[in-house]
Amino acid sequence: MNSVGQECQDLKKAYDDCFNKWFSDKFLKGQKEDECAPLFRVYQNCVKNAIKAKNIDLWQIDTAVLGTEKEKQPPVKKARG
Repeated sequence: MNSVGQECQDLKKAYDDCFNKWFSDKFLKGQKEDECAPLFRVYQNCVKNAIKAKNIDLWQIDTAVLGTEKEKQPPVKKARG
């Protein structure tokens, strides 16, 4: 799966590669310290900036919709202030 922002794609690949290697080589053998956390934070910041650049309000991500009355209604736009 591609990243939300094309500018984050290389960071996503680097993080995915790091995580997969750490998970299979270390985590499954008992090492719990995630060596990829610093890379994840850099990637996460890139994604947050890409989401903001696309004018996607982050509050929408945390809104429960499935299984509620909101599921069958058009999205509500948040007023910008």
